[in-house]
Amino acid sequence: MEHLRELRNRLVIALLALVAGIVVGFIFFDPIWTFITEPYCDLPASHLLREGECTFAIRGVFEAFFVNLKVAAMFALVVSSPVWLYQIWAFVTPGLYRNEKRYSISFLALAIPLFLAGAALAYFIMDTGLAILLGFAPTNAIPLLEMDEYLSYALVMLIIFGVSFELPLLMVFLNVIGVLPRATVAKHRRMVIFIMFLFAAIATPSTDPFSMIALAIPMVVLFALAEGFMYVRERRAPKGDDFSHLSDDEASRLDDDDSPLDLGTTDTDPAK
Repeated sequence: MEHLRELRNRLVIALLALVAGIVVGFIFFDPIWTFITEPYCDLPASHLLREGECTFAIRGVFEAFFVNLKVAAMFALVVSSPVWLYQIWAFVTPGLYRNEKRYSISFLALAIPLFLAGAALAYFIMDTGLAILLGFAPTNAIPLLEMDEYLSYALVMLIIFGVSFELPLLMVFLNVIGVLPRATVAKHRRMVIFIMFLFAAIATPSTDPFSMIALAIPMVVLFALAEGFMYVRERRAPKGDDFSHLSDDEASRLDDDDSPLDLGTTDTDPAK
């Protein structure tokens, strides 16, 4: 019951932080929306309907409200991330061993910057991807994007690029815990690179080659860095048995063979 009570309390704290972030997102919707739509509004095609003014279409009475809600929720998820990430960490930490805590802190510290780097790359290439796609429209056509459609496109791009930058970190984590040796990665290196390009082609919602290449090349670079880290780590790793999987209170075997320790025998031969 104590465990469930702690879980409930931490969920309440995380939800309160999210609600507070949503309220702030509603209040500052205009500057947040301006920031999100800047890649599209920088394009000349966005000013065709109203000269000098970036325009979006609204379909339905409630679309504007739901777009406000989605933007506020996105803002709240990012701003409150230190709170809910800490609540998850504080709840899981008591069940981890000492080495697992050390690894998880390091990977969490790297995961957030990598995700933000991927999202930033997506943000800066969105205008080029949109320009390529809108360039296929005939000269007498006026692009009229809906608010919700553009928001969904931007959100998918940010998430896909952010998550894709985490995949090499996952490789390193699997190597550290002994699941993925570097030799296996080196053996299938060409196939992995091909899969990365294939994934980039399928995952990017804009379907233009520029976005695919912009996602695939950083993934390949991060993959090479991850493989290099795995190589250095395995070269420096001590030879012999690995006892990192043992708990803090579990004793490791000190003898060289698999037989139990000989604690001595009692001589019961009466003739001696």
